[in-house]
Amino acid sequence: MNKIRFLLYIIISATVIFSCGNDKREEAAAAETHHDEESDIVEFTDAQMKTTGVATGHVEDKQISGTIKVNGHLDVPPQELISISVPLGGFLKDTELLQGSRVRKGQVIAVIENPDYIQIQQDYLEAKSQLSFASADYERQKELAQENVNSQKTLQHARTTFETWLAKTNAFKARLQLLNINLKSLEEGNITGRINLYAPIDGYVTEVNVNIGKYVNPTDVIFEIVDTRHLHAELIIFEKDVPKIRIGQKVRFTLANETAERMATVYLIGREISTDRTIRIHCHLDKEDSQLLPGMYLKAIVEAGSTKVAALPNEAIVDFQGKKYIFIEAAEKEGHSDGAAEDGQHFQIIEVQTGNSELGYTEVMLPENITKETNIVVKGAYALLSKMKNSEEEGHAH
Repeated sequence: MNKIRFLLYIIISATVIFSCGNDKREEAAAAETHHDEESDIVEFTDAQMKTTGVATGHVEDKQISGTIKVNGHLDVPPQELISISVPLGGFLKDTELLQGSRVRKGQVIAVIENPDYIQIQQDYLEAKSQLSFASADYERQKELAQENVNSQKTLQHARTTFETWLAKTNAFKARLQLLNINLKSLEEGNITGRINLYAPIDGYVTEVNVNIGKYVNPTDVIFEIVDTRHLHAELIIFEKDVPKIRIGQKVRFTLANETAERMATVYLIGREISTDRTIRIHCHLDKEDSQLLPGMYLKAIVEAGSTKVAALPNEAIVDFQGKKYIFIEAAEKEGHSDGAAEDGQHFQIIEVQTGNSELGYTEVMLPENITKETNIVVKGAYALLSKMKNSEEEGHAH
C-alpha cells in the first residue's frame, strides 16, 4: 500500500513540474511575440520628452527649389566636327598630322596623288578648247541666219554643239574645284598629278586613320577635326522629369576628376523620347574652355525651379541603415504598458521617401494613412530612435 502511494506521489509531482515548464515557455513565447509586435513603438515619459526636447507638429506645404540629377557628356555642334575625305580617291603622299595637332583654316594638311587627276585636267582643257570653237561657230551661224544665208537646221546644230561643250566644260570645272586644283594655273599649262587637302576650320585633330602610301577611297574618313571653342553639354533626362525642364534653366555640372562646378544654360529640349524613355537636352556652357574635349563624361544638376510640396523640418527625419524614417504619435495599444511611461506618450516609426531640401525643410512622400492632421515628431527624433534601438538590444540580450 505504501509503495502504491509513493508511485502516485511521483506521478503527480512530475505532472505538475511539466505543466509549469510549459506555462513558462508559453509565457516567454508570448512575451517575445508581443515584443516583435511592438518593435516599431517607442515610449517616452513626460520627463524624458522634456529632457530631450521632443516636440510634435504637422506636415507643411513649402516652396522648395527642385533639382534633377542627370548624367551626360560634352559634345560639339555638327558644323564644328569635320570629317576629311578625298573626293576622287588617291594615294596619301604626305601629311604631318597627329592626334591632338592644332590646325588653322586653309592650312595644307595632306597631299594626295592619283594619275586620274591628270586625265581630268586634260579633259577640261580639251573641253574648254572645243567650247571656244563651238561658241565662235554658233555666233557666225547666227549672223548668217539673220542674212538668210544658211538654214535654220544649220543654226540649230551649231547651237546644240555649243551647249554640249559648255555643259562638259562646266562639269570638268566642277570636278577640278572639288580637287582644289587651281584653274588659272592649269589654263597656263601646269598639269599636276597631286592635290592638296586644306583644313576647312580651325581646330584640333581627333582622328588620323591613314599612313603614308595608303590608298584612300572617296568614302574613307582620313582625318577628323574638331573646333572645341563651342562645346556644349548634352544631358539625358528621364521621361518623368521632362515636364520640369524649361529653356533658360541653369545647370551645374562637374567633369570626371573635378570638384569645381561649371555652369551651363538649357538651350534646346529634344522632341523625341528614345526607347529607354529618355530625351536629350542641349545646354550652352556659360564659360567656354578650349581645353575641354568632346565626349568627356559629366554629372549635372538641373535647377528646375520652386514648387509647393509636402515638407518637414530636417530634424524630423532620421537616417538609419540607409533608409529615411519619421516618428508619428501613436495611441497606446490595449493591454500594453510597462509602467514606466504611464504619464508619457507612444510614438511609431514610419519609413518615408524624401526629395529636395532647402532652408531647413525637406520634401517628404508620406504613406496614405498619414494626413496633415497627423502629429509628427519635428524635434528630438534621433532621441526616439536611440531609445528604440537600445530597447531592442536589451530585449535581445534578455
